[in-house]
Amino acid sequence: MIDFQEILDYFAPIKTGYTFEKTAVFALVLVVAAYLIFLLLKKLKVKIDRRLSVAIAPYVLVGGVLRVVKDLEIVKSYWFVTPGIYFFVFFITVSVLFISLLLEKKFKIPYFKTLFLFGLLALSFLIALIRPSNFYGLALVLVFYLPLVLVFSLLKKWSLANRITVLVQLFDATATSVAMKFFSYSEQHVVPNAVISLVGEPFVFVVLKMIVIIAALILIDKFSDDKEFNNYLKLCIGILGGGTGTRDFTCLLTFCRPS
Repeated sequence: MIDFQEILDYFAPIKTGYTFEKTAVFALVLVVAAYLIFLLLKKLKVKIDRRLSVAIAPYVLVGGVLRVVKDLEIVKSYWFVTPGIYFFVFFITVSVLFISLLLEKKFKIPYFKTLFLFGLLALSFLIALIRPSNFYGLALVLVFYLPLVLVFSLLKKWSLANRITVLVQLFDATATSVAMKFFSYSEQHVVPNAVISLVGEPFVFVVLKMIVIIAALILIDKFSDDKEFNNYLKLCIGILGGGTGTRDFTCLLTFCRPS
């Protein structure tokens, strides 16, 4: 008989750490889940555009902040650590999306407004639970990140979606690099940890992410003619960077230690 609790315990990094094996399984599950979500959005006739991206942005931030709330032991539940937190935030987001679509159908309230407002309220509640104290860390992240924002803001020939996607991912890389370089944090994920250990410099993570994400976006634009699917792929890349970036940055601000 399959022991699901044993499986969950094995794949919970908080108990067993990240390995190449578990990273590969997470990646596979992510790809399958992303495709199924794409089909769901098409079924619901939700257009994958800028309005959807803005509407779900608060939920991405909620996932990151909620993880830190768990690290700070303000809340205690398996559902607030990897991989449970992904299912939890996904369930909340999809539930509110369904409610928003029903309200749009019945009262003509644009779904994205309801979706965004609820996410913003949830995010505000979580932010009220934490107490930022590491303002030196905040300043360091801004010092290293703002020049990147300036550089990519000048690339007018590249689409806004591409520039935002890269910058979201680079925010994650910058927060991680600052935390490792100046505050003795460690990288939990296998691939970046291997690269950083090999080079011996945390900021190589910023360069690595920049190369990988830019290459991915170029390939998406070059080989996919489906505009909505292109938007969705870029949205997924942004969500991955936004969630981990928010967690890393918030953790740095509060001096919490990731578990």
